[in-house]
Amino acid sequence: MRVPLSWLREYVDVPASATPEDVLAAFVSVGFEEEEVIRFELSGPVVVGTVLSFDAEPQSNGKTIRWCQVDVGEAEPRGIVCGAGNFEVGDKVVVSLPGAVLPGPFPISARKTYGHVSDGMIASARELGLGDEHNGILRLVELGLDPEPGTNAIELLGLDDVAVDVNVTPDRGYAMSIRGLAREYGHATGAAYRDPAFAVTPQPASGFPVVVDDQAPIRGRNGVTEFVTRAVRGVDPTRPTPPWMIARLSLAGIRSISLLVDITNYVMLELGGPIHGYDLNKLTGGITVRRATAGETLETLDGQVRKLDAQDLLITDESGPIGLAGVMGGAATEIGDATTDVLIEAAVFDTVSIARTARRHKLPSEASRRFERGVDPLLPAASAQRVVDLMVELAGGTADELGGRLGATFAPEPIALPSGFVQGIVGVDYTPERIAETLTIIGGTVTETAEGWSVTAPSWRPDLTDKWTLAEEVARIDGLDAIPSVLPTPPSGRGLTAAQQGRRRVANALAAAGFVETPSFPFISQEQNDLHGSASGESLPSVRLANALDGQTPFLRRSLVPALLQTAHRNVSRGHTDLALFEVGTVFLPEPGVTYGTDTIPPGAARPDEATLAALNASIPPQPRHLALLLTGAVAPKQPGRDAEAAGLEVALDAVRVIAVAAGVDIEVSQSQRAALHPGRTGVLTVGDTEVGYVGELVPAVAADADLPGRVTVAELDLDAILALAGERVTVASLSTFPAATQDVSLLVDAALPAGALRAALVEGAGDLLEGVRLVDDYRGQGVPEGSKSLTFALRFRAPDRTLTAAEATEAKLAGVALATERHGATLRE
Repeated sequence: MRVPLSWLREYVDVPASATPEDVLAAFVSVGFEEEEVIRFELSGPVVVGTVLSFDAEPQSNGKTIRWCQVDVGEAEPRGIVCGAGNFEVGDKVVVSLPGAVLPGPFPISARKTYGHVSDGMIASARELGLGDEHNGILRLVELGLDPEPGTNAIELLGLDDVAVDVNVTPDRGYAMSIRGLAREYGHATGAAYRDPAFAVTPQPASGFPVVVDDQAPIRGRNGVTEFVTRAVRGVDPTRPTPPWMIARLSLAGIRSISLLVDITNYVMLELGGPIHGYDLNKLTGGITVRRATAGETLETLDGQVRKLDAQDLLITDESGPIGLAGVMGGAATEIGDATTDVLIEAAVFDTVSIARTARRHKLPSEASRRFERGVDPLLPAASAQRVVDLMVELAGGTADELGGRLGATFAPEPIALPSGFVQGIVGVDYTPERIAETLTIIGGTVTETAEGWSVTAPSWRPDLTDKWTLAEEVARIDGLDAIPSVLPTPPSGRGLTAAQQGRRRVANALAAAGFVETPSFPFISQEQNDLHGSASGESLPSVRLANALDGQTPFLRRSLVPALLQTAHRNVSRGHTDLALFEVGTVFLPEPGVTYGTDTIPPGAARPDEATLAALNASIPPQPRHLALLLTGAVAPKQPGRDAEAAGLEVALDAVRVIAVAAGVDIEVSQSQRAALHPGRTGVLTVGDTEVGYVGELVPAVAADADLPGRVTVAELDLDAILALAGERVTVASLSTFPAATQDVSLLVDAALPAGALRAALVEGAGDLLEGVRLVDDYRGQGVPEGSKSLTFALRFRAPDRTLTAAEATEAKLAGVALATERHGATLRE
């Protein structure tokens, strides 16, 4: 809302020394955000001049100029070239002298043109920034002005005024007016405030028929609650708008159209209640306020023919629709140059109805912005009378007794404000007297009760609905800067949960290992979900969003891998080909046959009960946190004397080991198969008997579909399951100072047996002396029977209290071989 300071000073005592920045600071102190300072973009000398004489001089280009002698209050007249022809000798005009700067910026200087030295410029209204019309020179007699030559025209026309712009939040519609912001300035500074609505005495009027016939109210609320009409006859629509009004409207962001329309806009800005004027002679019968019917259309003031909706609230007469209520009037009854009699409408419309109509027709207006936020229900009579008074004063009209008023009695509900409530909410020790004083200052009626106070909000404050909003008002008016900034002391012993610590530990370990975390959105296509599935490889349904952001990705992901593929593609396309990426995020794993989602959303003003919370929890699918990683390109670049080291499956397995150590579990890898992964280079990851994920290389065709060149290795793990299996099993043991004993063992087994299964048998059979085991060879050539393979493991034994003998190490190794033979039929290879 733009507020011209001269206008503001009419209703509140703003010190003459106050700068626009001082006024903005006052508004900020009561909760209004400052935007900017607006000034007319011109500077003097701009003065009043009298045309003493002129010579008309036709030019070769067909144009006729006037060489004028103009008295500007100096010893000698100035010679000025002018191309306009709408003025006569003796007219008072506005002259921009050399050194002036007009809006544009357009600097004025003495210059030679058309054979003369023009010592200034005679200005039009548009050149001064007083409007868009450019019908010739601005003649002051048309504005009813007769100043002396040399008078400062900037002050005369109100062009020295300045406005401040403040951001009005949607709940404070009363502040979309000079009336409301003058009151707020008074709250902020204690300056005396004079309510302009109280300065108007509405006169009785009757005889004009108005009917409200709302057959389809929205949310059970009538579309109009107050409707006032007044008539003014014998107006002169050709009279010019006074320059002070044009200046104020311009600073407020509204262009001057005509005197009658300007008056309605002026009163809207002044009091906050939108006004509409009809050409009374174009109306057919009385007015009916109703909803639109099927097939109806309306040509609005912007020249557009609009197809109406059944929820649109209309102003109609016997001829049909003549306006979109609260949004824009119709062209059929528009005020024009031939208008002599005006019907004035001031009303209060339902906020929701007006907001929906404005958005439906993409037709925001100054009126709809105010109706959407709420208009003072006691204002229409005063607003209509104010328009009548200005039209009588400025347009030469006569107030008529024709008019009428419909509306319900305004009876707001009192709000109970308990003692101590404000102090407890805000955290400031307000005295009871200060609370009552503050609520009285804003216009409320405060009555003391046994429990505290009963507060009736003023008519212009529909946002004050409960004790919480009253507490906010007390804090705002008393000063938000008085609220102490105190950080609460956290209770001891509460930090990150064990699961949070585990996730952070794993993510930090991967980052330290050279991986880069790349969070992504959880939205995905059905094809990607079907291809990559879940980390366990199960076939699960997908959860579809009811209101997806992107129609091509309407499902919630079951895997993190597709997002990593998109991230990798984006990086590769920009020249980053060596990638080690990971993401920790939620996936959505619905259970087969279960329908998710709910149409019942509990109200936000109260905490749901346990049954409601249980129903809400049951309406969403399980959302475990997974961890996925992706490798492509080289893990070590090519260097002199050394080839590049490709990021393959072995690097991904090292990353899995890093995750296992950080999580505090032992993760085993066994050969497996999985859709989208290479059948010979895929492994299932287990912790004990629980499957927690997979690792493998993408099938080349899948990598090519993702526009990724070369080999791509991925892994995905159920991080929540891993951390749950870790539990409290993280132990710290002292390092043994005794040397290790190493031995190798080669075992012949069936070719289909996973190496991980054989390794597990060796570990279990060897017992506690076995410190580590590593697969070093997988041989399937000459000397090995068909359908078999030879797996060689390097075993490392160590005792915590002694140096092992070779016999002890051999005994432990053979115990592991025995269990492998029992379980898998393994035999020692000679």
